[in-house]
Amino acid sequence: MTENALHGEFPTFAVVVPTYKPGKLWRSWLEAFSQQTVLPVKTLIIDSNSSDGTVELAREYGLDVHVIPTDDFDHGGTRQSAVEMIPDVEVVVYLTQDAILATPRSIEKLVSVFSDPNIGAAYGRQLPSLDANAIAAHARLFNYPEQSRLKSCKDISELGIKTAFISNSFAAYRSIALRQVGGFPSGTLFAEDQIVGSRLVLNGWVLAYVAEARVLHSHNYTLQEEFKRYFDIGVFHKRESWLIEAFGRAEGEGKRFLVSEMKYLAANNSFYIPVACLRTVLKLLAYRLGAFEKNLPLGIKQRISLHRKFWLRKLPQIGR
Repeated sequence: MTENALHGEFPTFAVVVPTYKPGKLWRSWLEAFSQQTVLPVKTLIIDSNSSDGTVELAREYGLDVHVIPTDDFDHGGTRQSAVEMIPDVEVVVYLTQDAILATPRSIEKLVSVFSDPNIGAAYGRQLPSLDANAIAAHARLFNYPEQSRLKSCKDISELGIKTAFISNSFAAYRSIALRQVGGFPSGTLFAEDQIVGSRLVLNGWVLAYVAEARVLHSHNYTLQEEFKRYFDIGVFHKRESWLIEAFGRAEGEGKRFLVSEMKYLAANNSFYIPVACLRTVLKLLAYRLGAFEKNLPLGIKQRISLHRKFWLRKLPQIGR
């Protein structure tokens, strides 16, 4: 990794990466990270007791590793605990183990936007992974466009809940802003980033989407995985109804996505059109089922959720 020539005029930052058996991608992640143009004060890997050499390889690259029991991982709580293990920095960058930095300046581009004192958090552009199918590729291109954008309270009427959209696969938070809104909540099913993003917006901070900061990151979800994912989204929105009350829904977003998807598939791989239609129906059914999860037996919820172990815990309502 090169020396940070911008140090002194560039915000001090740390990098946090939760890991669990990343497999062959891990060396690619480490190689891309090692080529970044700016250095963090500290890079902390929080590993959930992987048994595939993840820890050893990270240490070979000179990274600090903290190992926790697999069952102790919590989407929000684990990320928040990392804040207590890193030095006092201006910005904390979060990445996931499968988000491969696409250029040597990806982190530099993301962190540089904090020169604007109004920005509380920023997230980068996610491009389709090399193995992405047409459906996965379109989802990334739709949700992460080429144009950067700032989002604040004044955009709620236009964007609804999308105002608070942010992804911890590649995101950065101003430390004082993160502390101001109480940090990441513990005990979340998922979407701890959206909760923090929502609190930041409601507290007057600006969220930055930085299209020039890029990672390769996508998922080829099976129909079953897609159903489970949208069941979890339905649960989350029902339990955290304050999000919809505060921001409203992204009116017309679903229709816009479907039209865009059909056009993209027709132009790139029409074979996936029937699959995409079926997927849309399943997503809608799963989302609505998630909204009624309180009426479902625990065993059923475990079977149709992506986070089976989570249902053994009490699922709190986080609130603002």
